[in-house]
Amino acid sequence: MINLLNKKTQIEKELDVKVKVFGKDYDVKVEYKKIANPELSLCKQSIIMSIPNKYKKSNENIEILKLALEKMYDEIARIEIENVMEETRVMLKGLAPENYVIKRIPGKFSKTLRNGTLIINPDVVKYDKQVLRYVVLYEFCHLKYRTNSKKFWNMLEQYMPRYEEYEYLTAVA
Repeated sequence: MINLLNKKTQIEKELDVKVKVFGKDYDVKVEYKKIANPELSLCKQSIIMSIPNKYKKSNENIEILKLALEKMYDEIARIEIENVMEETRVMLKGLAPENYVIKRIPGKFSKTLRNGTLIINPDVVKYDKQVLRYVVLYEFCHLKYRTNSKKFWNMLEQYMPRYEEYEYLTAVA
């Protein structure tokens, strides 16, 4: 006789994941509650995802989890990118973009548009916070120097002497 109480369902196995926030791994724990909408709570070592009871036997749980985690990254990014943008503006004595947008960019963490708008991928918050600082500083330097010229790299190094560590991380991410 098989003890079914100790066996995880296929859905539970697929929801048994780890996610990163600023380079730290968090286990995702799923619980079902009498609530209307999914909720996420960030604890010390885990992210608790509360799913409405009506989804208990649904195959939509994986999609719900993906959407909830994406929203979580968006919200963390909104707060953290704003803080890092301000720190960088102060550090560079007022140099700042006309505007910035937080938006997913396939295969990139960021880019600067010709009109001076910065686009920052919210997925950057999965990595160490210094990666976010590097990405923002990199784009600020592009506000002054359009190309990756010697002056561009000198400016980057002036404000982040060990930028190569983060340049490498952004290239392999």
